[in-house]
Amino acid sequence: MTAESWQIVFFTIEVSALSTLLILPLGIAIAWFLARRDWPGKAVVETLVMLPLFVPPVATGLVLLMLFGRRGLFGSILQRGMGLEIVFTWRAVVLAGAVMSFPLLVRTAQSAFREVNPRFEEIARTLGASEWRIFRTISLPLALRGIVAGAVLAFARAMGEFGATAVVAGMIPRKTMTISLAIYQNVQLGQDSAALPLLFVSIAIVFVTVFCGQIISRRRGAR
Repeated sequence: MTAESWQIVFFTIEVSALSTLLILPLGIAIAWFLARRDWPGKAVVETLVMLPLFVPPVATGLVLLMLFGRRGLFGSILQRGMGLEIVFTWRAVVLAGAVMSFPLLVRTAQSAFREVNPRFEEIARTLGASEWRIFRTISLPLALRGIVAGAVLAFARAMGEFGATAVVAGMIPRKTMTISLAIYQNVQLGQDSAALPLLFVSIAIVFVTVFCGQIISRRRGAR
């Protein structure tokens, strides 16, 4: 492993962790609403949340490119209002990882909230507790293991993201190059000896991450 390879590894870990942290608040909120509330169009929202799991990642990257490019709906607003460039920067890597891992977080957290006994929440309501207090002191603590497991799986998914990242962030050395992109580039150049160490490191990181997620999920199930 060269110094450049380690830089790629640490960069991938950093952007994957950041993308996971960014989706946590919204993912938890959506998961709770899907688990605890019924409203017209709920099935549509669930379908939209799950779309990145089934749409080709390259197509998702193209959508992000159109939305967050300089002339895109969100990209132009961020550029003019805050001076932020998204496309072909490290922010695009974070964005792609967040979008592609979001469904895993929501689905796992939604299942965790469904496993919380609603009687506890009803008792709290009869005692005059507000919805926010019920969520903060009952629903969230009881579903916390599932949420953590979902966050771990989301991190692992962001670590392995390739298609959307390649489209919206590109393969810019020391700027947007992740492990997956570096492996692909080295293989295309016939440099298998440079790709293999990155492959083994990525497998080790994802294995440990998913293993921890499975342990957390099993403890939650046993409990």
